[in-house]
Amino acid sequence: MQNDHPSTDITKIIERTFAWLDKVVIAENFCPFAKAVREQNRIHISVQQQSDISSLLRQVVSECENLLAHERIETSLLIYTNSLKDFDDYLDFLDMANELIASAGFEGKLQLASFHPNYVFEGAPEDCASHYTNRSPYPMLHILREDSITKALEGFSKPENIPTRNIEHAKSLGAGFFLKLLS
Repeated sequence: MQNDHPSTDITKIIERTFAWLDKVVIAENFCPFAKAVREQNRIHISVQQQSDISSLLRQVVSECENLLAHERIETSLLIYTNSLKDFDDYLDFLDMANELIASAGFEGKLQLASFHPNYVFEGAPEDCASHYTNRSPYPMLHILREDSITKALEGFSKPENIPTRNIEHAKSLGAGFFLKLLS
């Protein structure tokens, strides 16, 4: 875990993130591949407490390099505690991070998934429970190995239905269910 000036208890941030991962992502099967990676302890978490964008972007590159250098790490979560709280700012950062991944030569090897406490899918009502498929306790980027995704999807029947299934499941659970878990 890396940070410039820690201002928050990192242990609590990690515990809260794993609780969300266990109770929402895995228990509700929003990512059918997360359970095995979690059980095998192959998730790397990096808590970012910097606030300047250039430091955050440098850390994206550093985390990508770390992931590719260590086969034992299957996936990485970059958690932002002191920045990117505004969802629009976060989306701008996500665009920059995706461009950086391409320009740094990670395209085709790694990809980003995005999670934010105020995640809103374009075109969906703001109070729709479907947003909780991508809502997390903190703004974060999830760095995934593309070859692992491809391999996992080969053994999965109709992977194109995962997002639709997740949205319908989130709606059936209702926003109150997620609010309780994320509070």
